[in-house]
Amino acid sequence: MNEDQVSPIPTPHSLRSRRRLHMVDIARLAGVSASTVSRALNGSPLISAETRIRIEELARSLNYTVHTAARNLRSGNNRTIAVVVPYQTPARQHISDPFFLSMLGSLADSLTDQGYDMLLSRVDAERLAEAAQLYESGRVAGIILIGQWHHHDQLNELAIKNIPLVVWGALLPRQLYCTVGSDNFEGGKLATGHLLQSGRRRIAFFGDIAFPEVAQRYQGYLQAHQQFSLQPPSELLVKTPFLAAGVREIVTYLLSHKHGFDAVFACSDLLAMTVIGALGKHGLTIPRNVAVVGYDDIALSEYFPPSLSTVRQPLEKGGQMLVNILLQQLAGTIRPQSVVLPTQLIVRESSQSN
Repeated sequence: MNEDQVSPIPTPHSLRSRRRLHMVDIARLAGVSASTVSRALNGSPLISAETRIRIEELARSLNYTVHTAARNLRSGNNRTIAVVVPYQTPARQHISDPFFLSMLGSLADSLTDQGYDMLLSRVDAERLAEAAQLYESGRVAGIILIGQWHHHDQLNELAIKNIPLVVWGALLPRQLYCTVGSDNFEGGKLATGHLLQSGRRRIAFFGDIAFPEVAQRYQGYLQAHQQFSLQPPSELLVKTPFLAAGVREIVTYLLSHKHGFDAVFACSDLLAMTVIGALGKHGLTIPRNVAVVGYDDIALSEYFPPSLSTVRQPLEKGGQMLVNILLQQLAGTIRPQSVVLPTQLIVRESSQSN
């Protein structure tokens, strides 16, 4: 362009044909500064009513809307909360897992009630620091993390960085971050005690005790045995992830190696249901041959054949507490405390006495 050439003033027709309209375009058409346009579209009292109406009508004619997220970042009025569901690369537990769906539903309802939006995200459990980027970039006001996995130290590091964070998980020693979770120890004790009172004596525990929540359930399992002056056989501690993959092979291995059992306490309902299916393949009847108790009380457990005995986690209450504690952190009014919610044994057909 030559020095004597002047850039043409954009027309409404030419702007409509553009893929994205910028505030500076509105300003040039209105003959004002971009900051004046910004103030007018955000209702600032510094702008006269006549100028505001003129700018609003021009913006409306061009189908221009204010980018709410960007405005919130500039003003510090961010109303979005990240709900992060970590995954382990080898297993990649699906977000369609009924436990996750129940928790996400509770969180979505609670956030909506408080006037917040939810941003759902997944991060590799080995790189939980990536979750911090959602906050540090300004995209969200705080983070709710569903599951500790075995990354207690990483979560402490996030807390040290003063990132607004609350975690669904177990309360652990030397914990710097806030957690909300069920009483896993009591839940494991209730489930195992019920099976022992029913006369079962070889109770297999299905779960990976590398995870804090499962480890606490296993401690409850051991405590219930101690109260009956029993020592559970070591071969009946079955290291199994929350995913059901490989359960059939594990059940086959136990039965073929004569590691007989007359009951199963599984660390999730889906795992318990998979165990029941695997036992059925071997001609075993539930609960006559093997009694089974799960954990979570997902909606399907009541209707699964046979209906599944389980330990109920108060997921609806848990979602509400996660949101409330995070909002307390954002308000900075009080120092939030971790919460341990009570569990309840729900006895159904899969463990009822004959």
